[in-house]
Amino acid sequence: MTEPVLLGIRHHGPGSARMVKRALEQTRPALILIEGPPEADALLEHVHALTPPVAILLHDETEPENAAFWPFAEFSPEWQALRYADENEVPARFFDLPAAASIGDDGPSGNVDPIGLLAEAAGFDDPERWWEDVVEHSASDPIELADAIAEAMVAVRKEFEEEVGERTLRREAFMRQTIRKARKETDGPIAVVCGAWHVPALLAKPTVAADTTLLKGLRRRKISGTWVPWSHGQLAAESGYGAGVDSPGWYAHLWQHQADVVPRWFAKAAAVLREEDLPASTASAVEAVRLAEALAALRERPSAGLSEVNEAALAVLCGGDEIPLQLVHRKLVVGERLGEVGEAVPRSPLAADLQRLQRRLRLPADVQPKQLKLDLRKDTDRERSKLLRRLEVLGVPWGKPDRSNSLGTFAEVWQLRWDPVFAVSVAVAARHGTTVHTAAENVLTQAAKDATRVADAASTLTRSVGCELPTAVVEARNALDRCAAMATDALELLAALPDLARTVRYGSVRGTDPELLRVALHGLLTRGAVGLPLACRNVDDETAENALAVIDGAHEAARLAADEDHQKTWWRALHALVKAEAHGLPTGRATRLLWEAGELTSDDVAARLHRSVATAFVAGFLRGSATLLAADPRLFGLIDEWLSGLRGDAFDDALPLLRRAITDFTPAERRLLGERVVAGETPQPASDDDWDLEIAERLAAHVRSLLA
Repeated sequence: MTEPVLLGIRHHGPGSARMVKRALEQTRPALILIEGPPEADALLEHVHALTPPVAILLHDETEPENAAFWPFAEFSPEWQALRYADENEVPARFFDLPAAASIGDDGPSGNVDPIGLLAEAAGFDDPERWWEDVVEHSASDPIELADAIAEAMVAVRKEFEEEVGERTLRREAFMRQTIRKARKETDGPIAVVCGAWHVPALLAKPTVAADTTLLKGLRRRKISGTWVPWSHGQLAAESGYGAGVDSPGWYAHLWQHQADVVPRWFAKAAAVLREEDLPASTASAVEAVRLAEALAALRERPSAGLSEVNEAALAVLCGGDEIPLQLVHRKLVVGERLGEVGEAVPRSPLAADLQRLQRRLRLPADVQPKQLKLDLRKDTDRERSKLLRRLEVLGVPWGKPDRSNSLGTFAEVWQLRWDPVFAVSVAVAARHGTTVHTAAENVLTQAAKDATRVADAASTLTRSVGCELPTAVVEARNALDRCAAMATDALELLAALPDLARTVRYGSVRGTDPELLRVALHGLLTRGAVGLPLACRNVDDETAENALAVIDGAHEAARLAADEDHQKTWWRALHALVKAEAHGLPTGRATRLLWEAGELTSDDVAARLHRSVATAFVAGFLRGSATLLAADPRLFGLIDEWLSGLRGDAFDDALPLLRRAITDFTPAERRLLGERVVAGETPQPASDDDWDLEIAERLAAHVRSLLA
């Protein structure tokens, strides 16, 4: 039996991809073994229906969240091997350690960086640059190049053999076992495509018994999988699910264009800049090409690489400005390409239903951010909203509601961005149902049954209404009644009101009877209002901060969704809180809310301010009031009158409280208030003849004491 042809590669390297393609065309193997999990062999029949970048997704059937991806780009050597096998009807198999044994194994591999070591030995400070010069631009015979890579790796591996981790050794033992079996079953040459680091281990000849011992105790799990679209951005190392490729767009360019690489690149870069209305003339692009090639010549490189191209782009096309260069980096160096998967590729029923809905609602998955405005009075827009909300329930946050662009009761604004890793979330969610509708309903129904707090039940009710899932709405409404009956904390009851109030406002739009929700809101408001004063007494500062936030939310909810009788109930609760001996923060806020509504007079507030200098009352009264202070002369005058009337020690005591009250004011808000003062809200100094020197000296002495 002839020895297999070992093609040691750099994963996702276009030079390695060319070497593999040429080597396969030259050797015409009878079988191709490719580094990857053997559970994915069943997916290879669909290679012809794929447009890279794509990824194999494998997951544990019992615990779908235990999953892993194996991504491929057009310039990946493994992908070129798969394409060759498919187009030439050559059998191909994956021969790495099974996913059943490797998924979830995040232990250290113990490997060194062989490319880095070889680059350092060659005098390069950048391993990527060395590999690009030696391999990516190589025109050598592919088999000779593969042999040279193997020889170099053998030397490095021998030097660092003790640092190879157990996981790597087990992977390589499985690879050898697979090769042994393939040689017995195959007549003709076998080509092996694997990471260059593994080549020395595959050249070694340990006994079958030794490899069998290494492989004892492998986990056995049932694994399912499919192909999923991937993106260049996801390949990039910074994406979190990358494969160590910092510049997939650049590599795709190297793969597509062997001639005129640099001129074509700068033509693309100039086009990208012009699309953003930035100056990028043809003459500038030509000059950038000359500079990049000159830099490569000075550095004795065979051709300009990415570092030279970036430097030339920064100097010529971007005028030294990093911001346009970042645009080129995002759109070209990384790239925005999203792969495609054919209809015949197997999917879970849930994934198939999602794809059907995406087509029907004309919402294609796109890795580029997109704003979507919806009018809920239109059937299609309402269905889109339901889909996005149901996916959010299933842990697939394709769309995020943009609350900063609220367009009213019947309108929504969403920010859409499809992340390829959502494929895992869809796989995990498949356990809940075969369609998006049933899966989301099952999740919300279970959440309602599990709810133990009022806020949790109210949140589930709100989400159920938004998703338009009647069964879940009923279950969540029952859960809210159950939790409210057991709740004894007024703040817990009141904290649930904002969600309910928003739901009441558009419940009819979602096909839910608003009265059903309004009754629930009124019940919580009534019980919470009765217990509010007591809930704010004898509490620490952290609880008081929470109480202040709860009061703000409940006040807005009562304003939006409560009827007149229940609004009066809320006013009575605030009056009772103001009169109670409660913590200053919620008391101060209640005082301001009552004053704004005309329930308290300015004299009442002034009296409270003067009595509460030594408490947090001032902070609660003023917190978040910068805009109101600047716009409302009544409030501004009230605070100014109170502060101006303080004398001696009272003024000293008030300063820390005042500083605390305005801590949350932004610099712009503070400047606005200062301008209000300068504009004439405070008296201007009189002439020198009108000065009372005795009073002035007392004031100066007081200021000096403060500064001492």
